Amino acid sequence: MRKISSLTTQENFQLLVQFDNGIKKIFDLKPYLNYPVFEVLKNQIEFQKVTNQGYFIEWKDHEVDLSADTLWHDGK
Repeated sequence: MRKISSLTTQENFQLLVQFDNGIKKIFDLKPYLNYPVFEVLKNQIEFQKVTNQGYFIEWKDHEVDLSADTLWHDGK
């Protein structure tokens, strides 16, 4: 199971994710913003509120999360 060691928001709704094996990936959240649950994150201030929970990331105020595996598989 993958674990996230660090997380940084980037411009254009992207996340820089570093995993516990040292590999870094850029995850593009833009395609997800079309889904109703993610729409609130179109607001840049809300997008910036993401937190690292180790095995997933979350926007706690909005009960939105993504697993480390999703970030790994869809990250570039």
